[in-house]
Amino acid sequence: MNDFAAPFARPEPEPAATSRSRAALLKRLADVVCLPASRVNAFERAMTADLLVELLRDAVVGEREKVARRLAKLAEIPGVLVRPLLRDELSVARALLEDAAALSDADLISCLYGGGQEHRRLIALRRGISEVVADALVDMDEAAVTETLLRNELARFSHQGLENIVAVTRDNPQLIPLLLKRAELRPCHAYVMFWWSDAEARRTILRRFAVSREILQDAVGDVFPLASAEGWQDPLSAKALQFIGRRQRNRVAADNSLFDNLEDAVAAARGGMTRETAEEIFYLAGLKPMTGAKIFTDPGGEALAILCKATGLPRAALRTLWRGLNRPETDASGATSPDLERVLIAFDTIAVDRAQTMLRYWNWSPSAAMTPALLKAIREGDEAAADQYPASSRAAMLTLSHPIPR
Repeated sequence: MNDFAAPFARPEPEPAATSRSRAALLKRLADVVCLPASRVNAFERAMTADLLVELLRDAVVGEREKVARRLAKLAEIPGVLVRPLLRDELSVARALLEDAAALSDADLISCLYGGGQEHRRLIALRRGISEVVADALVDMDEAAVTETLLRNELARFSHQGLENIVAVTRDNPQLIPLLLKRAELRPCHAYVMFWWSDAEARRTILRRFAVSREILQDAVGDVFPLASAEGWQDPLSAKALQFIGRRQRNRVAADNSLFDNLEDAVAAARGGMTRETAEEIFYLAGLKPMTGAKIFTDPGGEALAILCKATGLPRAALRTLWRGLNRPETDASGATSPDLERVLIAFDTIAVDRAQTMLRYWNWSPSAAMTPALLKAIREGDEAAADQYPASSRAAMLTLSHPIPR
């Protein structure tokens, strides 16, 4: 959109040249607008800006460019003048977007909604982009602009803005490495993005965002016996303490399961995973069916390593689950398959406590910590692999699954 050329231009073609008097008048009015505060007061500047706007409506592009370059040097630019210029053709707006330090958030937001994608890309390149402007740029849902914004180390993002970008990464995986470098990114964001990240991004998430809960365990250690004495009657406290606690397995499940323990349930899957065995493994591991189904259908397989490490299962159990889920164990040469090798490395390198943190976020987040933007991104995932699971697990698959690019 061009506030000068498009809405106000006359039907006839733009003249090749303008009169000398108009050119001189434009220059003089721009001179007055650019005078320091000691020479012109606010009212005089505003009046002059109003006149300049009227002249610029019918001015040729070259004249508008000259005025924009003059204004870019000012410490304070009249909004009535700068905003139409920002929404003007790119050749006019560029000088202001690249060089004008005095542009306010309101000016930039007016430009990003009224200009084109290249206007928004130039805004994303500016130093010190505020959270408000960054969030507005992300809301435009243009991957190229968001990528530019993520590369801008001086841009600032709000929590909601980051969540919106996390949602966008599902269909724009090229943004994931850039987002993982941002200091503002939180574990909850990374754990959600894990499901559609490639192998390299997953390694980064496991290395950087797998957080220990030791400080929380030390801080609330005396609360566990208090809650137990009360019969765990406060559901919110019970849920939080369950997240913090060291024990992952479901002790009650062991008394009611078809198997004596989790190891026996995993061993039963050696010849092939059945619905019943899968549900028992989820139950004994203290997982909701939706979380377990997501882990078992994760194409990358690293989630299986997190499950085994978090629940205290040995390396051999990971291989057993891998085999039971009909994943290839060897390649054409008979060596361990690259996928299994990568998953075994993940198992070996992550600590139990940190694996539990990830597993509990996955198990806890769908009902407590996920915003509409993240839920929408996850729900739009792949539904193809769900048919082999029972109704409860299938519902989870339909909610959470998404293929992972390799």
